[in-house]
Amino acid sequence: MPVRWSIIAVAAFAFHAFIAASGVILAAPYRPADPSVVLERLPLRQGDERARELAAVRARLAAQPRNAEIAVDLADRYFDLANAEGDPRYIGYAQAALAPWADDPHPPTEVLVARAKLLQWRHEFRAALKLFGEVLKREPDHYDALSWRAAVNTVFADYEGARRDCLALREKEKELFWAGCLAYVDGLTGRAAEAERRMADLLARHPDTGPWQKLWLRSHLADLAARLGRPTDADRHYRAGLALDVKSQNLLANYAEFLLDERRPAEVVALLRDATRSDVLLLRLTLAEQALGAPEFKSHAQALRERFAAAALRGDTLHQQDESRFQLLIERNAERALALAVANWEVQREPYDARVLLEAAVAARRVEAAQPALEWLERSRYEDPRLAALARALRERKP
Repeated sequence: MPVRWSIIAVAAFAFHAFIAASGVILAAPYRPADPSVVLERLPLRQGDERARELAAVRARLAAQPRNAEIAVDLADRYFDLANAEGDPRYIGYAQAALAPWADDPHPPTEVLVARAKLLQWRHEFRAALKLFGEVLKREPDHYDALSWRAAVNTVFADYEGARRDCLALREKEKELFWAGCLAYVDGLTGRAAEAERRMADLLARHPDTGPWQKLWLRSHLADLAARLGRPTDADRHYRAGLALDVKSQNLLANYAEFLLDERRPAEVVALLRDATRSDVLLLRLTLAEQALGAPEFKSHAQALRERFAAAALRGDTLHQQDESRFQLLIERNAERALALAVANWEVQREPYDARVLLEAAVAARRVEAAQPALEWLERSRYEDPRLAALARALRERKP
């Protein structure tokens, strides 16, 4: 089951849906008095082609700070890096590129789109939907706005709204985009086998599509195969995704989650050993180390403890999904895990959010707290044997 495939910037809903990953709210920035002070060097090497390209675009924007085309280009590049690395500082840099239009009541359309994408990364989904709606009032067939709005609608379990936007894409976009969009929604609404067939067919008939598109298809095919009871096929799709050599926090997180479910923690450690900068990946690594009794478990658990505490001090509540799992599986605090899972469900209602809530409710023996997720499971007809088993365990405890 995907941790979150609603977060990676590519040109279609299907690929936007891959992107919507755990974003975080940023604290107020520290601004040193001396502009020469180096706070930290982000992992971009000077010889890296991305670093050269970023430097060139930054230089162009410095010369023309109110050039919307250059500003959006730079913001999109940082947005892509945030999705690949899971590092929220890139989102801050993207916001800085768009700062000249912060108080503009009528900014350029592409600035609105870029701003909405950054909002959804930070899990400010309702604000993002409002901006996408404003864009579509100006340009009813704006591709990015339609595809991103469809993706965000799935976060709220508004599958009919997502389907409408997918169908709107059909009027002007390539089959791979709109058909992938519809298949994705079908996979969430009781048509997993059909969605798998259609995605496999799209992959077979579009062998020359780009690596991000292939990664999106492979990732969802892996999820569907796992939910349909074929872990060997799921593993094959995940490995094919890794072979594309596309840097993606989401791919690593979802494959690690699959491996944990399959009781293969040693492979998780091998996969994520060097991925400790990302909280999402560090949590999966720590869970694997816990299962193995690895000596690194204690230090990594403490690092997560400190990161969650720091987020609480900043008023950052957007790590609730991962912190709920941390509280349940590492701290063994079912009540705290449940409180976090309930709060998280108010913000986002995707399948993994349902799993987090159901698991916490089972552990805390609180059937009533899981009622929203149980209703979602019945209404959506989402197919997953793990969620079905959790739902049965809760219903059996009803008085």
